[in-house]
Amino acid sequence: MIPRTLIDQAQKLATWFPVVSVTGPRQSGKSTLVRHAFPDYEYINLESEQVRRLAQEDPVGFIRNRPAKLIIDEAQHVPELFSEIQVVSDANNKPGQYILSGSQNFLLLKNITQSLAGRVGLLKLLPLSFKEALQAKPTLTADEFMFSGGFPRLYDTGLPEHLLFSNYVETYVQRDVSDYLDVRNLASFRKFLELCALNVGNLTNYSNLANDADISPLTAKSWLSILESSYVAFELMPYHSSARTRLTKTPKLYFYDTGLLCYLLGITSLEELLLSEHLGAVYENLIIGETLKDYFNQTQEPRLCFYRDASGREIDLIDESRPREPMLVEIKSSETYHDRFAKHLRAIGDELGVPSERRHVVSRVADSYVSKGVPVSSARDWLLR
Repeated sequence: MIPRTLIDQAQKLATWFPVVSVTGPRQSGKSTLVRHAFPDYEYINLESEQVRRLAQEDPVGFIRNRPAKLIIDEAQHVPELFSEIQVVSDANNKPGQYILSGSQNFLLLKNITQSLAGRVGLLKLLPLSFKEALQAKPTLTADEFMFSGGFPRLYDTGLPEHLLFSNYVETYVQRDVSDYLDVRNLASFRKFLELCALNVGNLTNYSNLANDADISPLTAKSWLSILESSYVAFELMPYHSSARTRLTKTPKLYFYDTGLLCYLLGITSLEELLLSEHLGAVYENLIIGETLKDYFNQTQEPRLCFYRDASGREIDLIDESRPREPMLVEIKSSETYHDRFAKHLRAIGDELGVPSERRHVVSRVADSYVSKGVPVSSARDWLLR
C-alpha cells in the first residue's frame, strides 16, 4: 500500500467518534485506506449483490449480529442500515464502532446527515498528493505528476493513464451518475464533463456551458453540483470584501485531479501537455487543487478563493485558511520568472495588508528564490512545503 496521510487522521477520529466516514472520488483509495487503518475490524462490501440483499432484508440483524468493530464499504447502497447503526452505536456509547465509506458521496452524506448527525467524524480522501505519489515513485517530477494525476492505480500497477481514465469516466457515468439522469442524457453529460474541462480556470458561465451542451442553464447547474458532490470538480469562490472595490461575484471552475483533466482535454502525453494551449490552466489547477488537498489531508477546513476586480486586476489564489497568516499566490506556468508576474501581488497585497513575505509566485522555475522581496517557488517546492 502507498502510505496515505489520512490514515493517522482516520485512526484519531475513531478515538473520538462512534462512526467514521470516508468520502472521496471513485478509485481514490478509500477501501484500501480503511482496511489498513483498521486491520482488526470486520470488513463488509455492499457492492456484493448477495451481501447487499441480506442487509436490505434484515438491517437490524445485519448490524446486531456482527462485531462491534465493523467496516461497511459502499454503505450508501443500503440506507436502512444507518438508523440501526445509530441505535447500536448510541447503546454501546463507545468511539470507533463503525467505519463507513462509499463512492456515491451524495447518497452517503445524505444518509449520514439524516441518521448520524453529530456522531460521525468525516474524512475526505482525494487521489494521491504529490507528497504521497513520491513515496511510490521517488523520481516523479512535478510536471509528470501534473500530467498523470494522483489516482493510486497509476502508481501501484503501472496502468497507462488513458486506460485508467477511459475506464474511470465510463464507470463514473454509468454507475454514479446514471441514477440522477435520464438515460438519454448520459451522452450529453459526458459532453458536459468535457466542456467543464475546457473551461478550467475560467469564470463559471452556466449559460455558455448549457448552450454548448444543448441543455438548460438550470440543468447545467444541477450537473455541476453532481460533479462537485462526487469530488470530480469544484468551484473556487471569489474574494469578497465590504470595501467599495467592485469585485467579481462569479466562481471559477477546477478539477480535483489534473490527470483526469488532461484526459478530458484530449492530452495524451506530458510532451503534448507542455506544448498545449491548456498548459497554463492545467498548471494553475495543479497548484490550487494540491493546496486544497493538503488541507483535506490535515482534516482542516480550507478557505481558498481568488481575487478579481472591475479593473481586471487578479490574484489566482488567496489562502485564508490560517486567518492570521493569509497568503496571496500568483500562478504562472512559465519556466522563466519575470518581475511583472508580481505586479498585482504588490498592489493588492498592500491594499489587503498582506506582508510581502506571504505574497508568492509559483512558477515552473527550476529552483525557488526571492526576487525583489517576492518569494518565487518552484512547483516541486510548493507541493512539498
